[in-house]
Amino acid sequence: MTTHKVSERPTADHAFRVAVRLRPRVSGERGTEHFKPTTPTRDLARIPWVGRMLHKRPFQFLLILPNQVIFWLVIFAGVLGVANPNLNFGTVITWYVWFFLVFVTIILVGRAWCVMCPFGGAGEWVQRRTMFRRKTGRPLTLGIKLPESWAGYGLVTSALMFIFLTYIEEFFNIAGPGKPINTTWLVLGIIGTATAIFLIFERRTFCRYICPLSGMIGTLGATGMVAGFRTRDFQICLNCETKDCMRGGETGYGCPWYTWPGSADTNLECGLCTECYKACPYDNVGLFVQKPMTSVVEPIRRRLDVAWVVALLFGLIVFQQVNALGFYDTVDNWLNRYTGWPAYPNPIDYLGTIALGVAFLVVATRLIQRVGAANGSPAAVPDEPSLMAKSRRFFGQWFEPLMYGMIPLVAADYLARQMPKFFDHGLRIVPAVANVFGGNPGLKDASSLYNTPMLTTDQLVATQVVVMIIGSIASAWAMYRIWPRSMSATAKKPTLALTGALTLVLVVALATTLIYIPMQGAQ
Repeated sequence: MTTHKVSERPTADHAFRVAVRLRPRVSGERGTEHFKPTTPTRDLARIPWVGRMLHKRPFQFLLILPNQVIFWLVIFAGVLGVANPNLNFGTVITWYVWFFLVFVTIILVGRAWCVMCPFGGAGEWVQRRTMFRRKTGRPLTLGIKLPESWAGYGLVTSALMFIFLTYIEEFFNIAGPGKPINTTWLVLGIIGTATAIFLIFERRTFCRYICPLSGMIGTLGATGMVAGFRTRDFQICLNCETKDCMRGGETGYGCPWYTWPGSADTNLECGLCTECYKACPYDNVGLFVQKPMTSVVEPIRRRLDVAWVVALLFGLIVFQQVNALGFYDTVDNWLNRYTGWPAYPNPIDYLGTIALGVAFLVVATRLIQRVGAANGSPAAVPDEPSLMAKSRRFFGQWFEPLMYGMIPLVAADYLARQMPKFFDHGLRIVPAVANVFGGNPGLKDASSLYNTPMLTTDQLVATQVVVMIIGSIASAWAMYRIWPRSMSATAKKPTLALTGALTLVLVVALATTLIYIPMQGAQ
């Protein structure tokens, strides 16, 4: 049996408590059923060559390494590359190719980016003082722990960081793309911040709570088909005394994400790092795949921070659509003159538009609650006269499930919004690669790709609309599946309440879909 140093125990126990804090509240027969794997045939680790690959310690390092090389090329290209941002390797691959592909992987897979992320990878290499070898020595970090009470709100912090970073990008026109050096400073800033946090806090605190992409990837990635690493036999996991998957052992580190495989019922916070798989002494952890949308409709216990992230991301994507319309410049310029703000976007209309999007969803949820069940059935909901109790009931029983149902539509909106840059300018990556450090005229025939879009404007708009229609249908289906387990038990008129939820999907879908037509592929 694996032994542990006494000095490792406090950190390990803290990590385990954080993971268990969010475990689904299930027991008895329902609990046993919950912890069964998706199906035995969907455990990819049962495939011999996949299992052997996952056990190899260099596995994640080899996934991170290519992206690490690419992003250091991005950094150097911003300094040494061509000045034209539309031919600079750093700006082209970051804003025309990478950002779009990240959203594709989010929707189809889930946290695929996290397993190969160069930002968290660099910080973890420094913290562990090794790139892939297993070391038992003291990690290079102060090991400060965030309060356990943060466990349920970390994704909101990440979403707020994404909103802040988006504002910085808009203000300095980094993703326009603007000057290549600005992209270099942005990437260096993220890598530097990640590394500093790894040196101060334990494990992957940065990835779980602070990374600007983590909340978005975890939330919108609920549509993805990779369930993550899960327990094969819950009883074995429950009886395990060492919990090497969380505390670490001779063959693996403790889960850097504070995620216990025995409590995972979604792919929300599994970073696919394979450490629990390597560390389990009973070979009781598998890598499961699932049907698309499973992590949207099946969670037994939904989380309020996920609901708020969906609302915040909705408000942000509304801003990104509205600012592509002609009237927005007029409003923004007027606010800048009135407030003395130096440039686009004015923080008032930026934050105001996001706040309006969030407020719309909260008000719409309240209206659905009033229509379907003002206070619920007395038999189903006890009398709770206090304002705090009513607020908890509103957000827990109505807002949470409604926002989970909105996930596919919001995810489709983000994907559609990234399409213009990719399909209009994605082929510029060929001449950009030929000019990584400048001074090279490029491939002889590559210049023709500079102004060659993959889709015409009409085809692009049609593709955006199709993506939005698919997302709308998926959200309507999710609402229909979520409803019986969630709100119907507290509603006097569950059918009417469900009609209200589906109406919300229809209204948001029409508004966000039709706006792509006047945008005409705006970037």
